[in-house]
Parts: sequence; structure tokens; C-alpha cells
Amino acid sequence: MPVRVAVDAMGGDHAPGVVVEGALEAVAEAGDRLAVLLVGREAEIRAEVENRGGAEDDRLRVVDAPEVIGMGEAATEALKRKPDSSIHRGIGAVKAGRADAFASAGNTGAVMAAALFGLGRLPGVLRPALPGYLPTPTGTCVLLDVGANVEVRPEHLVQFARMGAVFGEFFLDREDPTVGLVNVGEEPGKGTDTVKEVYEALRALGDRGAIHFVGNVEGRDILRHGADVCVCDGFVGNVVLKLAESVSTILPDLVRAEIGRQGLGADHARTVGGVLRGMLAPFDYQAHGGVPMLGIDGTVVIGHGGSTARAIRQMVLSAARLVEQNLTSRIARALADDDAPPHP
Repeated sequence: MPVRVAVDAMGGDHAPGVVVEGALEAVAEAGDRLAVLLVGREAEIRAEVENRGGAEDDRLRVVDAPEVIGMGEAATEALKRKPDSSIHRGIGAVKAGRADAFASAGNTGAVMAAALFGLGRLPGVLRPALPGYLPTPTGTCVLLDVGANVEVRPEHLVQFARMGAVFGEFFLDREDPTVGLVNVGEEPGKGTDTVKEVYEALRALGDRGAIHFVGNVEGRDILRHGADVCVCDGFVGNVVLKLAESVSTILPDLVRAEIGRQGLGADHARTVGGVLRGMLAPFDYQAHGGVPMLGIDGTVVIGHGGSTARAIRQMVLSAARLVEQNLTSRIARALADDDAPPHP
């Protein structure tokens, strides 16, 4: 039976056109293992499908949702005012068992709130978390949280580490990924009282073999792959992620200026440009398409608002792989094994 992914066809800066295009590409690539439900304004979606030579069948269906939550709308208010939005009905499809996952490049806050209220948290989860991906010379580092929780308590960060370790096993294809705590120094006594308390809790988990804790990781060491999974609050994580994303736009400007300053010829400039493009390729968010909400009782993937068709394709395929790998169940088992604390 194929994995059924409900896709928010109205989500993103370029919806529904690029969303439909990306979904069609995902279905074509995945073959019989994927079925897509395009959720949104029915007439608009069907027109986009037809314009791209697609057609509804067992692997591509349109689900009508007449309301759209805009990218700039306040999440909570919009969810109340628009109960028939594509986000509501996409999450509803998962809750009702008509879809196995929901993927959206739309309003992140609205998707998170709808998932939290519509699907709920896994048993024992205090706060869901969003991971981010950072390229390093030796692979990819998972950073979490990257914006879902800007203020946290120690127990939240401990759960982020545990969920991140399980996700790291899947995403990085590593049986025992290393886990580090983002801090202002490597020594155990550094940082705020919260971070110090988290350090001791993670060290205890490491001693029990629950995670492979490697200690504190300074900011300068994150992109040097100080750990496979780096844990921090959402405020720090969002700043780090966006700073890393800016590398792909700032470096080309710096390189062009330096080429001009040194007066390099066209051949040398092309060589430098080729090297630069290769260096910056891992910073392209489209390679992954989206990130899952860890800790939600269901599979929900959030994509970049500016997603292209390529990014949408990757987001849909990523959602299907998460279902196939039973990530949600694996996180639930890991937290149960750790005797996770009850809801506050």
C-alpha cells in the first residue's frame, strides 16, 4: 500500500502552481509507493494539474479546502477564523486516517498550531521541536530546536536531545549519532543555570547508554561537525540557522568583489565560480525540502515558504520516508524507555 501524503496545495509564496508541479514530480519519482492528496481550492488545483499534463487517479487526488491561511496571518487567529483552510483539512486527513502524513510550505505557525491541537503530542512530550540541517566538511549536522520554542526549561532541552538522537539515526543513517549541547564554552561549568542543568542530565543519559553525549559544543564548532546532533533553545537555533543560510548569499558577493580587486581574468573567474558553487551546494535548503515536527503524534513536515517545485518534491518524498521509517513510533518508544516526565 502506498504512503499517502496530504499536501497543502495553497501553502507557500508560489502556490498552488509550484506545489502542484512538485507533487506531480514526487509521484512520478516514487511510483507505486506514494499517493498524494492535494488539499486546497479545488478548481485552482485541478487547473494547475491539467496545465501540467497530470490527471487524478489512484495516486493523485484533490481534496477541496476553500479557505487559505496567508503567510503573514497571525496563526491562532487565522485558525479560528478559517476552519475550512487547507491546513485544517490536511491535518484532519491525517487525524481521520485518510492520510499518513501532512506536508506544507505555508504559514509555519499555523501548521504547528494545527498539528499540536489536531494531532496532539506523543505521550510524555512536553514541547514539540523543529530540527534544522547544517552542512559540515564531514556531512550534515542536525540542529534543534530552530524556532518552535524560544523559551525553554531544562527538561525541554533534554527531550529535544532524545528526539534529535532518534531522528539523527534516521536522517544521518548513523546507528549511534553523537549529541552535543550548544554552549559558550566546552567546559561543563559554562553557560546559564539552565544549560548547566541540562549538561548534567544529558551526561546521565549518556552514562546509561540512552544517547551518545559528547559534551558542550561552541558556536564555532557547529559547522565543524562538533556533534551529529546539536541541541539548543529555539532562539539560539533560529539565529544559528539563519546565519548559516546567509553564507550562500554573502560569500558570492565577497568572492565577486575579491575577483574584481585582484583583476582576475575570465578563465580564472569561472574556475573560482565553479569551486564556490560546489562549496555552497550543501547550503541549499531545497536538497531536503522540509523538516518534521518532532514530538507530534503524527508525521508533519514543514517546508520553506519560498519553496520551488524541486523543494516541494523533496518535502513530499521526505514525508513519505518518515512514514516508512516509523519515526513517530521510534521517538515514542525512546521516550518511554527513558521514563519521560508527564505533561506539566
